[in-house]
Amino acid sequence: MSHHASEPVSIELDDIDLTDPDLANDGFPHEVFKTLRREAPVWWQEFPAGNTQTADAGFWVLSKYEDVQAANRDPDLFCAIDGPQLSSNPEMRGTMLVSMDGENHTRQRKLISSGFTPRMVGRLEEQARAWAGKIVDDALERGTCDFVQEVAYQLPMHMIADIVGIPVEDRKALFERTKDFLQPGDYVDPGAQARHAASQVEMFQYAQKLCQEKRETPTDDVWTLIANAEFESEDGTMAAMSDLELNFFFMLLTIAGSETTRNAIAHGLVALVAHPEQLETLRRDPAAMRPAVEEIIRWSSPVAYFARRATRDTEIRGVPIKAGDRLSLWYPSANRDEDVFEDPFRFDIARTPNQHVAFGGGGAHFCLGANLARREIAILFEELLARTKDIEILKAPTFSVLGLYNPILVVPQDIQVRLS
Repeated sequence: MSHHASEPVSIELDDIDLTDPDLANDGFPHEVFKTLRREAPVWWQEFPAGNTQTADAGFWVLSKYEDVQAANRDPDLFCAIDGPQLSSNPEMRGTMLVSMDGENHTRQRKLISSGFTPRMVGRLEEQARAWAGKIVDDALERGTCDFVQEVAYQLPMHMIADIVGIPVEDRKALFERTKDFLQPGDYVDPGAQARHAASQVEMFQYAQKLCQEKRETPTDDVWTLIANAEFESEDGTMAAMSDLELNFFFMLLTIAGSETTRNAIAHGLVALVAHPEQLETLRRDPAAMRPAVEEIIRWSSPVAYFARRATRDTEIRGVPIKAGDRLSLWYPSANRDEDVFEDPFRFDIARTPNQHVAFGGGGAHFCLGANLARREIAILFEELLARTKDIEILKAPTFSVLGLYNPILVVPQDIQVRLS
């Protein structure tokens, strides 16, 4: 059942299997999570027999807003060391911002935050406006286009590339590698595994080349700052980030900075076209954009889950969780929680309050790019609505299922539109 559908019909608890590869063919499976919220808000899902992605037997599923937010805000009890995904990647363990807690995590966050000075943010606003105008004009010239690839993807891609300092001529090829890396792998097919590994290697090689360039010829961007940064290590000596840390950081920035915002923009368009009276409100009233962006983000919840590991025995809602157990925090489900959101399956750009958890529910791992994503969504829709009189979706959107082992799970693949 997709994001743009009306309230889903509940299914039986005994029929739920989150490892079913067809689960998200039509978008996020809201009907499954409606049942879990009502009947088993803390639920155990076993991995299938023969699973090679992880040594864990299964994982706990948290579907209620209160539990997702609480787990997000307690890194001492629910640590991030194995990363946000349900698969195991020993290389990533503790080497990436999303797989760190404590001092190392704080250090890396401070480093990236220092690149977002008021001057830099002001400059980004101007760049975003210029890119958005050009992207919409190009789409208008074509008349019909795939909104996902030709509009929604373009703005966040160029913005994260501007921030990182990736030359314009390198962007198309690099972000193709990013998309290849995110494609669902056939874990039995050695060819698919090899393609996945090759795209990661190419991204790492590019990150190293960019680091070298930024050290030799520093420029006014975040990657120059990161490539040249030194910090005090535990033994009191000064150290720089390792090549592996830099490689993973680069991959995180390019994926997190482009894919999730693209998905929010794409889902937002589908929802607005399905509610033409709300689309017209946004055309008439600029002040309506701010709450609309929050509703688009709640509605789309582009990251499906983050995984955590329990550091000690505990319990949630009376259900015992053992030390070492894997948990998953499901954001689209929390953002449809009937106990928190009135009529949660209604898309409403004037919704207030709207304390969604799409950026991670607060805590140490709250999304660093949250404000940038909000501005990109607002600017893209402002430029789109200012330049168009009519937006028509020509056929039902299709989805690409990235699979359970990818925290994004499912993304809009193709939305054919006519702009006039």
